[in-house]
Amino acid sequence: MRLITAAVLLMPAAALASGAFDGTWKGRIDSLKVTGKPSSFAIADGMYTCSSCDPEIKVKADGTDQPVTGHAYYDTVAVKVVDSKSVERIYKEKGKVAYKNTATVSADGSKLNTKTTDYTAAKPAEFALTLTRVAAGPAGGHATSGSWQAETLNSANEAATVVAYEMTPEHFVMRANGQSYDAKFDGKEYPITGDPGHTLVTLRKIDANTVEEIDHRMGKVTDEIRLAVAPDGKTIHVTDKDIQNGQTVSYTLDKQL
Repeated sequence: MRLITAAVLLMPAAALASGAFDGTWKGRIDSLKVTGKPSSFAIADGMYTCSSCDPEIKVKADGTDQPVTGHAYYDTVAVKVVDSKSVERIYKEKGKVAYKNTATVSADGSKLNTKTTDYTAAKPAEFALTLTRVAAGPAGGHATSGSWQAETLNSANEAATVVAYEMTPEHFVMRANGQSYDAKFDGKEYPITGDPGHTLVTLRKIDANTVEEIDHRMGKVTDEIRLAVAPDGKTIHVTDKDIQNGQTVSYTLDKQL
């Protein structure tokens, strides 16, 4: 979730930008690619099971807040069957909504169209994603049950696509939707300010155009991210190896300012 989670609206970068990273960047919606472990969940016999979640979630699918443990951004999940083709999931942390997601299966059962709102930063980040079925769900389960591979990012607002960076020889700055970090290239862990998941980052400068970021949450490495500015300085290619979810997410950022 964070993946697509991870992209957000930023405060303006320094006015006198000079380095390859310096400035404001916006994610190109049609550039998103996701490979690796599919998302797998099922609703059957009144229960919702997310087997691809880490840790696994298994709660009643009765629309009420059900407690879960071991997740950085939420401590309850409410799963509601809207109709024979759609479900709604609401994730909360201490009673406050962190994420809201609706999923609707296509008439032929091959596609899953989802809409998600992420409330964990300063402004709600909204995006719509289409996934392709790669495995069926259990017999008698809800139509949305099964394993799904992300295919197309159909839309995303600025709170989900814009980021600002600044780099000096000693440190790297990221600002996004009320969240930020200012980390040195010294191998130490630095917090993302404003992140309710308490993510810590460690940075390594490869060269003037390439930075590697390691994210840690709850004592575990969650993401290995590589940011590479193109030779013409107009784009950044991002590769996010999502360790926690067993996926690799890649996308392109276009220079704005």
